[in-house]
Amino acid sequence: MPIPFQFCQSLRQGQLDMSLRSRNPTMVAQAVLWILLGLVLRLEPGTATLPLLMDSVIQALEELEQKVPATKASHTASVWLLFAQDSGRHNLLHHVLLEGQNLNATKLDPQQLSPELQGLTKDVAQHGIRGRQEYGVVLAPDGSTVAVEPLLAGLEAGLQGNRVVNLPLDSTATPLDAGATFPDTGAVVLDVRATSPRLRDVPPDGTSADVGAMPPNIRATNLDVKPTSPGVRPVSPDVPVTSPDVQASSPGAKARSPTTVDSLLVVTLARDLGLAFLQSPQTWSHSGLGTEGCWDQLSAPRTFTLLDSTASPVTMAFLNGALDGALLGDYLSRTPEPRPPLSRLLSQYYGAGVAGDSGLRSNFRRQNAAALTSAPTLTQQVWGALILLQRLEPAHPQLRGMSQEQLFEVATNATKEFTEAFLGCPAIHPRCRWGAAPYRGSPSPLQLPLGFLYVHHTYVPAPPCTDFARCAADMRSMQRFHQDTRGWDDIGYSFVIGSDGYVYEGRGWHWVGAHTLGHNSRGFGVAFVGNYTAELPAKAALHTVQDVLPGCAVRAGLLRPDYALLGHRQLVRTDCPGDALFNLLSTWPRFAANVKPRTARRASRRSKREPSPIIVPATGLQ
Repeated sequence: MPIPFQFCQSLRQGQLDMSLRSRNPTMVAQAVLWILLGLVLRLEPGTATLPLLMDSVIQALEELEQKVPATKASHTASVWLLFAQDSGRHNLLHHVLLEGQNLNATKLDPQQLSPELQGLTKDVAQHGIRGRQEYGVVLAPDGSTVAVEPLLAGLEAGLQGNRVVNLPLDSTATPLDAGATFPDTGAVVLDVRATSPRLRDVPPDGTSADVGAMPPNIRATNLDVKPTSPGVRPVSPDVPVTSPDVQASSPGAKARSPTTVDSLLVVTLARDLGLAFLQSPQTWSHSGLGTEGCWDQLSAPRTFTLLDSTASPVTMAFLNGALDGALLGDYLSRTPEPRPPLSRLLSQYYGAGVAGDSGLRSNFRRQNAAALTSAPTLTQQVWGALILLQRLEPAHPQLRGMSQEQLFEVATNATKEFTEAFLGCPAIHPRCRWGAAPYRGSPSPLQLPLGFLYVHHTYVPAPPCTDFARCAADMRSMQRFHQDTRGWDDIGYSFVIGSDGYVYEGRGWHWVGAHTLGHNSRGFGVAFVGNYTAELPAKAALHTVQDVLPGCAVRAGLLRPDYALLGHRQLVRTDCPGDALFNLLSTWPRFAANVKPRTARRASRRSKREPSPIIVPATGLQ
């Protein structure tokens, strides 16, 4: 249905009139963005001639930046008219929040673009799922899969700068009953700054998610670092990081309806997160939210297939794109003119880091997202997005007749699941992502939950792997050694920790590994890539093993709440996991100090399926 002009005007109260802006880098960037969005929504889906890589998207942006005339930049926001026309109801919120009414659109004849770019835009047009195939996604250099649509929406929201949007007071949602209380979420005050480039305010509960933003290459023992705003280093290493399940406000506190929303969070994440839980609130679990998938090939990917056909529409790729859009949009909204070209910004973000900051890159999107918003704030954003959508579409089949109490409950559940099952868990590359060979034989299932976490170092490869290509190659090398030289069925470890911000799936959560002789069925074997006899792993990698990975496993019912952590040498005669790392492990709260290292005892049995406890070749496991 048409949106009343007065209503759109009220929603954009306080925003700058786009028509008054003239030639400047920000408007040129917006022109590029909206032309690309317009193109992807006008072209019929097809087969791209460029591989579905983030590098291809960056190449497309570079081509558009060369073709966009700066003289038309001031009119580019009205490309939303074309955008809304062709995208229909799905993007109605985007149309309203991101300058739905404006002057003539900047247009570019698709024939002016290279055939490769035209083909690419067909395949990244919109994010969607048909059967088990996911569309509108690309493979990034860090090995993650990213949905392009929420990424571009976040960039546009950030370029507009002003983000706070007032909600209509005459929402069709029925008023929240006076005195209603809820156990998990309390009164929340929105903490989003409209245009200030400074750090965001501390959330109302004074906490953030449990994943801290940490420079990836610093080796240290102090893990208590509180995340700060993206791109800014922690100011105090002594501020503790709280776990995600304690972020909700005090039990019994009254919930206040949101009066404003942050357009950046709504168009990237909040809307889709709320709608996913509206569709089937009981369906999504720790395995359903953020489902991963596999590419047909990694060198020139074309097809992405989900691992679970019943997964939430809020897939891993969508969440990655949404967080990247939110983080980069936040960065743009806080960055003074002249802002960098979008192609350069994306190259840095999916490379070594934005403006030389190795912490502000895609490898650490979860840590940085935890710093961008708190759980109570996100609950308000999801709730506000649903209220706004209900106001815009009174006949929406899922929102019609829902009270604010019901919308609030959906927002609370969605945020809790997202915080615990995504932000509070490490990013794990599935086996297909690093090119694993098939399992040989029949794997034995684990009897979950397990009670132990066994820590190893790989010894060989000795150097830490700091990027996806190196880590994936190391995984394949270790698997070949374990299968071909050791004669095991698969790589021995349950999980392997890189220094690139990612965890790599070995035998995973459900299958018995070959990592700790005589104890493989009792615990998960987790190995740091590298030799840690004299030095420590990267700080972020240590934090993953000490807090993030086991915390996620406990919440998912895979690891017992009273689990114990042991070094490999405590159960098998070996130097693993290296003196420096073992000495650090012995200071961790979960360390089982009552189990003494075995330095002389020879195991009574050997198995070709498990590591040798006595003799370890220089090229093998310890």
